[in-house]
Amino acid sequence: MEIREIRAMRGPNYWSIRRHKLIVMLLDLQEMEQYPSNKIDGFYERLKAMFPSMYSHRCSVGEPGGFFQRVEEGTWMGHIIEHIALEIQTLAGMDTGFGRTRGAGEEGVYHVVFSYIEAKVGRYAAKAAVRICEALIKGEDYDLEDDIQRMREIREDERLGPSTGSIVKEALSRGIPYIRLNKYSLCQLGYGANQKRIQATVTSETSSIGVELACDKEDSKYLLQEAEVPVPKGEVFRTERGLRDAIRYVGFPLVIKPVGGNHGRGITTNINSEEEALEAFHKAKEVSRSVIAERYITGDDYRLLVIDYKLVAAAKRTPAHVVGDGKSTIQELVDEVNKDPRRGYGHEKVLTMIKINEMTEEILKQMGYSTETVPAKDEVVYLKDTANLSTGGTATDVFDIVHPKNVFMAERIARVIGLDICGIDVMTHDISKPIEDTGGAVLEVNAGPGFRMHLAPTDGLARNVASHVIDMLFPPGTDFRIPIIAVTGTNGKTTTTRLIAHIFKMIGKKVGYTTSDGVYIQNHLLMQGDCTGPTSAEFVLRDPTVNMAVLECARGGLLRAGLGFSNCDIGIVTNVAADHLGLKGIHTLEQLARVKGVIPETVLPDGTAILNADDDLVFEMRKNVDCNVALFSMDEDNPRIKRHMERGGLSAIYENGYVTICRGPWKVRVEKAVNIPLTFGGKATFMIQNVLPAILTAHIRGVKLEDLKTALQTFIPSPGQTPGRMNMFNFKNFDVLVDYAHNPAGLRALQKFVDNVDASVKVGIIAGVGDRRDQDTVEVGTIAAEMFDEIIIRQDKNLRGRTEDELIALMQEGIKQTDPNKKVTVIPNEEAAISHAIKNAQDGALIVMSSDVVPDALDLVMKFKEEEANNLYSFSTEDIPNK
Repeated sequence: MEIREIRAMRGPNYWSIRRHKLIVMLLDLQEMEQYPSNKIDGFYERLKAMFPSMYSHRCSVGEPGGFFQRVEEGTWMGHIIEHIALEIQTLAGMDTGFGRTRGAGEEGVYHVVFSYIEAKVGRYAAKAAVRICEALIKGEDYDLEDDIQRMREIREDERLGPSTGSIVKEALSRGIPYIRLNKYSLCQLGYGANQKRIQATVTSETSSIGVELACDKEDSKYLLQEAEVPVPKGEVFRTERGLRDAIRYVGFPLVIKPVGGNHGRGITTNINSEEEALEAFHKAKEVSRSVIAERYITGDDYRLLVIDYKLVAAAKRTPAHVVGDGKSTIQELVDEVNKDPRRGYGHEKVLTMIKINEMTEEILKQMGYSTETVPAKDEVVYLKDTANLSTGGTATDVFDIVHPKNVFMAERIARVIGLDICGIDVMTHDISKPIEDTGGAVLEVNAGPGFRMHLAPTDGLARNVASHVIDMLFPPGTDFRIPIIAVTGTNGKTTTTRLIAHIFKMIGKKVGYTTSDGVYIQNHLLMQGDCTGPTSAEFVLRDPTVNMAVLECARGGLLRAGLGFSNCDIGIVTNVAADHLGLKGIHTLEQLARVKGVIPETVLPDGTAILNADDDLVFEMRKNVDCNVALFSMDEDNPRIKRHMERGGLSAIYENGYVTICRGPWKVRVEKAVNIPLTFGGKATFMIQNVLPAILTAHIRGVKLEDLKTALQTFIPSPGQTPGRMNMFNFKNFDVLVDYAHNPAGLRALQKFVDNVDASVKVGIIAGVGDRRDQDTVEVGTIAAEMFDEIIIRQDKNLRGRTEDELIALMQEGIKQTDPNKKVTVIPNEEAAISHAIKNAQDGALIVMSSDVVPDALDLVMKFKEEEANNLYSFSTEDIPNK
């Protein structure tokens, strides 16, 4: 079997609107297409023995054991690999269960689709599932545990930490979107100008001075002392001489820790000799230049969590330890503790497994113990000198018993240091009493405190502390989204996107928009190229200056990774026509419509899907949406529009020369088409069609009629505002039109305009696109033969898997079907083809260029225009023979 491709969906997609995290593996079963599971001796038994837990897979049978029943009866390997990929993720601690396997339109080739928690783990699971299946087919041994452990390790490397993850999870539960900004813990909550950021438990609202103070043990301790907060006696130093002075000042027992440390790194407790102190000093120096020695305070270790200057959680922390039974060694006791199902690898479970490391061995050595020592019955043996959960410690929730004076103290400390989120470490024998009465002390204040001990304590109530962070960042009534307008369709989407962006820019919005020629932030081109996928959408949504997003969404990005956002406010579908069929499993118009239909299906319930009522496939999309629906049509007598209006629906139509908005029976004529430059005096009917969803969008978003008219009148089809979309250049004796029309539907629309243009001769420069079906390329030739008196065939820079000769032959086939005697010149290089057309242009000619690389074509035409103005070029060229 061969894996041809693995893609990771991360937003609404063709396979599922609501399940965003999906792996899509294109798998060629090769000869195994002829061998379903019931034709392979022993396969069923081997699968069942390796994965007994698969009994829970119901599959299409709908009951436990259903999948095994399918395997026994006979099912194909793609389906089995789907279930294996899901099961091994679950065994690695990532419980996930959605999957489906569908034919890819080629015999023996399937799309194997399954959900994932972490994308890299999902990709690994896809490959591992194929390896496992092949081993099961051959009856070979397979080390499943190695794959399970590797997936755990990948997850720990890739996942958000428990604190960051809890905040993100809480945000998502409230409909607040997030974007991970790096591979660590920096995340954005919300979009555009309304975003907030978190990095672990430090937020974009957190005081940088507060963080610096918390990280500087000397300064923070001084401020707390000055505020009459009980802190241990201590001294800061950098040298061994300073250490000896500190010992004389503080006295034993000591705690030595780095001034700039956190998470327990470099800390040594209960030091009772100069030798121990010197060793602890060098350990702390590995973390920080300055070191602090403090009086060792006895008692229990408590963490008080303050968020938005309110105490929201408290936990008693206990270092990793074992309790002797009088029979087992320390190592055996650790092994037994690690069998607790609540303990896992890294952060995968409530507790972390205890590991014997150098710190543990040193602690045991100080006690005269080793891992082979047998502790007495009920003897508690501590294995770490800090109580961190990440090193195997435990936590008990004590929030409900914290003394009011200690509550007041914690909240006041947060104000003194200036931290909106802080963890305060307290040592005391009883947190239910004021710490000054118990001889306790505040050990330190932590910026970016971990939430894990409060989210999932070993004992006591779990506290949803992340909710307090979201309450602080987004108080009730705060906007966390920006309006998102998503535009899709086969043709017209780029122009529609640009027009909508222009309308809202004209009323003062700071618009970010994506198109097939680049990403624009407030009309500044920041990324060039085809930017219609999820990465480009996220680029706009990440930008803190943007308060409105208009996003062109093409099929390529949708099939490659899904959408770059979960929901939009307005979703527009211009049309669905044959283009890119035969690619990535999309072979029919109906399948293509399902891809485009993802956009309206993601519209928020109070948003609007704007659909083309003249297109059957687009009109059908209304049945799958859970939002308002508005329609547009070039025919005011369209029965669909009439029914929609009778029901009081919102629509836009072209009637009596006007682009008009209708609400029920009421009409508002926005502007005459002839007064809208984009329509070329009303001659470019396909441009009128692009205007209709744009004016609907403006109306829905509350744009005033006079502002809308002004925007329509100032949107000029030009290289600046609509590059490569109906860009007309008027030379002295002829005209040149540059347009992106690249498929049969686009050329048909352009044909209606060209037919209405007076010209002595019409010359078309066309090209075939390598990743289209043969019939599509032939049809391009057929339409060109109808449109033009002369045709120049050029080639795209990227032939996309075809040869020049193949594409030229297909186009010539289409041309000859219409007019065997049509004048045809073949000039593969686009620059040479354009130069030839311009230098040999007849008086009164119209040259129409269907361009591949729009910026290059526009630059070349404008160069000729400039040279004409300066009389710099001649109209002679080498003789290029007709083909």
